[in-house]
Amino acid sequence: MFNLILFGPPGSGKGTQSEKIIEKFNLVHLSTGDLLRSQIAQQTPLGLEAKKLMDKGHLVPDEVVVGMISSALDANTSAKGFLFDGFPRTAAQALALDNLLELKQAPISVMLALDVSEEELVKRLIKRGETSGRTDDVNEEIIAARVLEYKTKTEAVADYYRQYNKVVIVAGEGSVNEIFERLGAEIESRL
Repeated sequence: MFNLILFGPPGSGKGTQSEKIIEKFNLVHLSTGDLLRSQIAQQTPLGLEAKKLMDKGHLVPDEVVVGMISSALDANTSAKGFLFDGFPRTAAQALALDNLLELKQAPISVMLALDVSEEELVKRLIKRGETSGRTDDVNEEIIAARVLEYKTKTEAVADYYRQYNKVVIVAGEGSVNEIFERLGAEIESRL
């Protein structure tokens, strides 16, 4: 089983590249946001617990998210592998995910980290904000705060996986197809 974490700051192209990777390599896309919405819509016990917390303005605890991921893994036993999107976001979440995947004998194969300059991130997010209607993509101060949040909290996940030699930095600038070729080459070398 091939398990991949696609990693990078807001605006690095994770969403665009995830779609292409899933299509070409036939991986199951595991987006924690999608999982949460699905579990809530299905009114599963985990979904109901998550909704109760979210309705109070609380973050969904890691244990609940890991439980949802476990359910998704169990529901896709014939999958060639999974692409993790939006999780893990902290070193504690990375450890929890690794513990779960160890139980399922399906460890993370690689973390592909998209490297994009801050100037390019801002340019991409402003452009996306003009067409997507996302209010968090139109204000440079908000974008700067999101990138800082990524650097101060989320980059620790890459540090966690570096200790296991699972991080590969991929140049995230250029055309969509050029970036995809780089990512694809890294994936193919590990399949």
